[in-house]
Amino acid sequence: MRQFTAVVNPSAGGATAATALRGVARLLREAGAGLETEHSGSLAHARELALRAGERGRVVLAVGGDGMAGCVGGALSGTGTPLGLVPAGRGNDFARALGLSDDPARLAAVLLHGEPRAVDTIEVTSAVHDRTAVLGSVYAGVDALANRHANRSRLLRGTAAYYAGALRAVAGWRPARYRVTVDGAEHSFTGYTVVAANSGYYGFDRLVAPGARIDDGLLDVVMIHHAPRRLFFALMNELASGAHVRRPQVRVVRGREIRVEADRSLPYGADGEVDAVLPVTARVLPGALRVLR
Repeated sequence: MRQFTAVVNPSAGGATAATALRGVARLLREAGAGLETEHSGSLAHARELALRAGERGRVVLAVGGDGMAGCVGGALSGTGTPLGLVPAGRGNDFARALGLSDDPARLAAVLLHGEPRAVDTIEVTSAVHDRTAVLGSVYAGVDALANRHANRSRLLRGTAAYYAGALRAVAGWRPARYRVTVDGAEHSFTGYTVVAANSGYYGFDRLVAPGARIDDGLLDVVMIHHAPRRLFFALMNELASGAHVRRPQVRVVRGREIRVEADRSLPYGADGEVDAVLPVTARVLPGALRVLR
């Protein structure tokens, strides 16, 4: 029977991490599995807890949102330690890409009986991130600003926080001049953002890269060019279905290594966390992580 260590983010948005874990934990223990819980004081602390648990041969559960999933999964990238997810955040986009349910019974069944499957991760390198691995996407532009605003919101949660953050970011945005290098080929344009996507979803259930697959050894690079704000808001609504990729202002290319630069200091985010500025390099690590799904 599997032995689990749950690394919990006590401040995950929406339903608390403790509440999300409670029902799953009961079912795991009733089935005879071992479960211990570790509360992280920070993302760096969560990485340490995950690595220690993996060294002891335990399956590590990331309990929280995309930031927790990304930091724990990134820490385990390349180690062979299996990762399980207990979605308990605002977005839960990587769990959505895996097809995971938030129903405790279904989730417990996956954790108890699911086979670890290899998925890709993203190695992020910049002045702040020295070869840090993440799971879902790296994005640089108005979306990073929007996510920063949403993460800092104390009054709003979930979709409302992201929409309010997006409105605030777009209202003060001026188009940036990007230089994006994908496997040595340079793409220059003026626009709103660049997203290097391993998972199709980001920003609370937005299907930014409909063609992205988490196990194909490639990143989908979505470049959103300049458009009038009225058209841009229409494009934002189309992110719900992925229809935006059919617009001429959106270009998608695929590659293994992407470098993003801009003509001014712009923030970039990775798996929901925004704490750095361009330039940044993202490189796919094929099959680097084993995930229960």
